[in-house]
Amino acid sequence: MATIMKTEKPTPMKLAPEVEEELSRFEENIRILHAGKMDPNEFKKFRLNNGVYGIRGEAALQMIRIKCPHGKLTADQLDVVADMTEKYTRTKLAHVTTRQAIQIHHVPLDVIPLVLRRLNESGLTTREACGNTVRNVTATPYAGLLKDEVFDVSPYADAIFKHYLRNPICQNFPRKFKIAFYGGGSNDIAYTAIHDIGLIAAKRVVNGKEEKGFRIYVGGGLGATPHLAILFEEFTPLEDLFSTTDAIVHLFDRHGDRKDKFHARLKFVVKKFGPDEFRKMLHAERSAVKMTRAGGWNWTLPEEKPLAAPVLKEKVNGNVKPDAGFEFWRQTNVMVQKQEGYSVATVVCRLGDVNVPQMRALANLARKYNGGMLRTMVQQNLVLPFIKNEHLVPLYNELKAIGLNEAGALRLADITRCPGADTCQIAVTKSRGLAAAVGDLFANGLSADMAMENLSIKISGCTNSCGQHHIGNIGFFGTYRKVNGHEVPHYQLLVGGDIREGHAQFGKAIAAIPARRTPEVVKHLIGLYKKEKQGEETFVQTMDRLGRDRLKKEVEPFQTLPSYEENPQMYFEWGEFQEFQASIGQGECAA
Repeated sequence: MATIMKTEKPTPMKLAPEVEEELSRFEENIRILHAGKMDPNEFKKFRLNNGVYGIRGEAALQMIRIKCPHGKLTADQLDVVADMTEKYTRTKLAHVTTRQAIQIHHVPLDVIPLVLRRLNESGLTTREACGNTVRNVTATPYAGLLKDEVFDVSPYADAIFKHYLRNPICQNFPRKFKIAFYGGGSNDIAYTAIHDIGLIAAKRVVNGKEEKGFRIYVGGGLGATPHLAILFEEFTPLEDLFSTTDAIVHLFDRHGDRKDKFHARLKFVVKKFGPDEFRKMLHAERSAVKMTRAGGWNWTLPEEKPLAAPVLKEKVNGNVKPDAGFEFWRQTNVMVQKQEGYSVATVVCRLGDVNVPQMRALANLARKYNGGMLRTMVQQNLVLPFIKNEHLVPLYNELKAIGLNEAGALRLADITRCPGADTCQIAVTKSRGLAAAVGDLFANGLSADMAMENLSIKISGCTNSCGQHHIGNIGFFGTYRKVNGHEVPHYQLLVGGDIREGHAQFGKAIAAIPARRTPEVVKHLIGLYKKEKQGEETFVQTMDRLGRDRLKKEVEPFQTLPSYEENPQMYFEWGEFQEFQASIGQGECAA
């Protein structure tokens, strides 16, 4: 393990009055709750709106979800997350989520206000990270860095984040609401097509003058019933950004189903009225919003500034030999920036997890190599922008020393997974264990050429798609079956999911596979692709051509189990050594 340098702790930020009031209210509500003078459901709504979520089977322990708006994170903030994780969690792990947030688990309820105070003093917030609100506003983690983007969306993502934070118009939605920004180009890794609002950077020329704006998609979402977002309009000028998003928010608040939480998302409003009628409603609502400026909320557009290269405080010796594996890591985890002489490096956090020593070491590496800048990704990794090209080798060597040098970012071995039944109250299976078992395939035999393939594996512990299984080239969600008189964890296999701007192909359900045999299925499908691939076909194209009936036959041999007496472990969860029992609690996702 690399030596962790001691750094001066930054002066805590002075908190805004509304934040101080929220923290005081949290302390008071805990006291009232313990005294039996507060309805637990009322307290639950309050803590969810403040980013605190219940833990499976642990009434006194909580999960804290920390927003990183459009993925932005500083080294000092990561240090604070590491401190809170070390002092107050059981697992000593932080988890990067598919909304660019960071979660820490098993935090005692009574220390929550203290933890929230430290996070807020670092400039982070948990406010509205859970609950029926506008969740963390996400964006491509490479905003402002790559040559093929139309323009840097991060100032606008930040403005929208601030616009809706504590905004009265979105404190009691029918259901959660998700917004994503993408700067345009070849690879929409912000997944705008599955968001309530997806905004793509666009330009047009009017009377010889170039204008900036957004191509706006509305009504996407995953969950148990996934929907592709519809295109609202090809070009929304910047001056209409806030009025358009406010109009969408108003329509959702007015027409979202408040009686049936399973049909309460914006996608069901779009489905109810139909795309054409919804567009008419949205145009009319936007006109009304622009005339009334309802609520008087600030609509000031941000000032765009080119990203500045950092001034490094520490001299880096770039004249070092690369450790083994550098070249493969460079090919898969490094992209050249549009800022000459710099590259952006993606740090793979296996299973989305990062431990306390790694967080502290990574914060110090960020200070050393780019002045303390990090970003989170919806693919559950971390990003280091503005790495001088001559510093890539020493950076890699130091990442290797802390176990964060895994290659294959955004490729087959870079698996997305939800927290699963380890902590989630409604998960059926422990998706973390399966993700680890599948990941081991790539360390034990699957060839490097497949690790280079731009394929995706995504795993959820239930149907709700927090692990985004619907859009994985290979997707799994947790379920269970009774086999030989025993409850056995299974994963429903989906094949052929795909996503790009304005398009999402949801994976076809093929078969339910016993958990212990699921890695075998992954290996078989990869082998099938290598065998059946024609020309330059992608995995999805090959699987589509083979068809569902062929795929069902291919996986049939993996659906059986030996008798329990012959091999009881085949009936267990991955990472578990006792018999599985299906246990699904009362979730708080729609509370």
